Amino acid sequence: MIESFIQYQFLQNAVISGLIIGIIAPLLGVFIVVRRLSLIADALSHVTLAGIAGSLYMSQSVGALAFLNPLYLGIVASVTGSLFIERLRRMYKHYEELAIPIIMSAGLGFSAIFISLAEGFSSDLFSYLFGSVSAVSRQDLWIVSCIALIVIVFLTLFYKELFVLSFDEEYAKASGLPAKWIHILFMIVTALVIAGSMRIVGILLVSSLMTLPVAAAMRIAKGFKQAIIFSVLFGELAVIIGLVSAFYMNLAPGGTIVVTSIIILLLTLTFKKMSMKGAVSQ
Repeated sequence: MIESFIQYQFLQNAVISGLIIGIIAPLLGVFIVVRRLSLIADALSHVTLAGIAGSLYMSQSVGALAFLNPLYLGIVASVTGSLFIERLRRMYKHYEELAIPIIMSAGLGFSAIFISLAEGFSSDLFSYLFGSVSAVSRQDLWIVSCIALIVIVFLTLFYKELFVLSFDEEYAKASGLPAKWIHILFMIVTALVIAGSMRIVGILLVSSLMTLPVAAAMRIAKGFKQAIIFSVLFGELAVIIGLVSAFYMNLAPGGTIVVTSIIILLLTLTFKKMSMKGAVSQ
């Protein structure tokens, strides 16, 4: 694979993009899981699918849009969906979880309509659903890199505020933190990561990369910062093994990455169980 990596640009794009996503997806995923917002990633991924399907349909219908990267409309749809989720959560204050199925249903509905109008599934749409090593362009790599920069800057500036909001939102509001705006920015950044990750992991599987490494890390980490470190390590491990497996076995990288994440999770669960038994026997 190393020789192919040097020789083929598409493989360079896929591997570098995957390594970047392996960092930023679990990094944000830690805050998503701690705040019990895991299903939001699923909702936004379905909204992103609507944007991608809509872009592919428009490129078929309007000749001038044939060269438009579907990722752009996917990003717009994902960010718009995140803002709608936040708005609905505030409208249904006592039933905030309703916002997620509402937006997810809307995303699925529009996706079905645009896919029907585009006369069914195409190979391009399939690559967006489950990821593709060969479909990642240099333009996609630059978009992922820009999104990664936004994520790093956001977490650097608002790490303390996000930490407080994740564990005690009421205290954060009482202490004068602009909780509303920080949460909106967090939702937008999450939407960007989901949209940017779909070329490698796939729209239907991207939420798994944001939650499975975190679930594994939480079983062995002894603190929040340790959970972040282990999440990123497990995310990178899953991406590397998943991409190599997808390359040699000619499989969708999204599936191999997610299955690798599940294996890592099972190993950490087993390790935790064995260590607890060892501690009890002593």
